[in-house]
Amino acid sequence: MVAPADDAVFRPVRTGNPFEETVERLLQAIKLGVVRPGDRLPAERDLATRLNVSRVTLREAIHALTEAGYVESRRGRYGGTFVNERLPKPRRTQAKRIARELGDGLDDALILRIALETGAAEVAANRTLTAAEEEHLRQCLADSKAAKLTDYRRFDSRLHLAIAEVTGSASLTSATADVRMRLNELLDAIPLLERNLEHSNDQHQVIVDAILAGDASAARAAMREHLSGTAVLLRGFLA
Repeated sequence: MVAPADDAVFRPVRTGNPFEETVERLLQAIKLGVVRPGDRLPAERDLATRLNVSRVTLREAIHALTEAGYVESRRGRYGGTFVNERLPKPRRTQAKRIARELGDGLDDALILRIALETGAAEVAANRTLTAAEEEHLRQCLADSKAAKLTDYRRFDSRLHLAIAEVTGSASLTSATADVRMRLNELLDAIPLLERNLEHSNDQHQVIVDAILAGDASAARAAMREHLSGTAVLLRGFLA
């Protein structure tokens, strides 16, 4: 059974800081490509229930994201809250400064990502995927290949989440989304290199092909090689 990424992202927030965590969940959905530009967020009543927050808290969070330029509200029969077609550009802050702020958290996040995502690739390859799941992987792969430079991080994130989704584990999908968000600001702070993106797309193809072929060891190895390359690139810009 597939574990949809929207269920993983729109999961109940913890008590203590409901407004802040609601904003975090909504940003996660947008930045990881779970809800795309032009798409409508789930209905307010449904979203508040899924996040386990009051509708007042949800409205305050949506208002904050409206002010920040991520969403807009539309009235009428086909109204609702929609993700803006043009999203705010990532802050090009210095990668070294962000890494210093992360401290030991950077290595922790990179290690956790490798453990989670190599495992996800292996589990996905070991499952008998439905036709819909296979098509979902192929579509996310195609979207990442066709993405413009300005959109690449989001479509790349969505493909990695799709691999976690087809494991059938909601917990694994949630953890994959969380660790990607921990690294996103740092990834956004380093330049997108055409040659690196070509290599990344080639590696994505190998990973998806191995999953669809049911070759668990090849899927795990290909994912490890891919993530190791990303880690090396990050550390190179931080040296």
